[in-house]
Amino acid sequence: MTKKFRPVTPGQRELILNSNEELTRIGASGRATVSPCKALLQPKRRTNGRNHHGHVTCRHRGGGAKRFYRVIDFKRDKDNIAAKVASVEYDPNRTAHIALLSYQDGEKRYIIAPQGLKAGDVVSSGPESAFEVGCSMPLKNMPLGSVIHNIEIFPGRGAKLVRSAGLSAQLMARSNGYATLKMPSGEVRMINEDCKATFGAISNAERNLRIEGKAGRMRWKGFRPTVRGTAMNPVDHPHGGGEGKHNGYLPQTPWAMYTKGFRTRNKRKSNKWIVKDRRK
Repeated sequence: MTKKFRPVTPGQRELILNSNEELTRIGASGRATVSPCKALLQPKRRTNGRNHHGHVTCRHRGGGAKRFYRVIDFKRDKDNIAAKVASVEYDPNRTAHIALLSYQDGEKRYIIAPQGLKAGDVVSSGPESAFEVGCSMPLKNMPLGSVIHNIEIFPGRGAKLVRSAGLSAQLMARSNGYATLKMPSGEVRMINEDCKATFGAISNAERNLRIEGKAGRMRWKGFRPTVRGTAMNPVDHPHGGGEGKHNGYLPQTPWAMYTKGFRTRNKRKSNKWIVKDRRK
């Protein structure tokens, strides 16, 4: 659900935010959300878009509010031990919400929260887990047609695929030790069937409907202003210069690399695991 504000200030005129109804609330009013687990917080040092040499490698980054990193369990290697969902919380470092699991042996871990998961639910991991939202198991033990997320590429190395808000993949087939998945982009590819995945689609699906409303909100998030190439001089950008506004150029980056359709994938990479390209 999204929330449209009554514009009592100019910054609220176009503002649309998430209602965050999936988050666990405390108190009679239900306004305050649960505080994060301090044992699972780590300091997060901001790079502001610079590499180890101090050179800018990602433009338009800098500033923003301070954040703590939430340690997420992407491996789900605590098999055959039931865990109760203590809370569903906001994570400033990712688009999806996170869920705090409290295991029977007392350990606590964060996971990416799927849609429908709420405080009090019980989840588990391992081949003998139930086919329910939030449970994790190898692809070879999942029923065909399952909607899944948090997919490993190599067994035991932790989930790398389908981790953003609202995304999900589908298990289509299995053969010769590999599972065929339909990815959110439309690509159909094969993954080792010993890789783990989690049932369900990821939470916060309406995040793409969010409208920040003012430039200041983007600065809070650590994004600096972006200047259009057409507004620059020829020395600064391939789109720069010219008398008045004109659009007779091929879309390029500031370093004259073609964009909008130009293939940048390394030719040395293998395509043998891709059954169907996302562009076809």
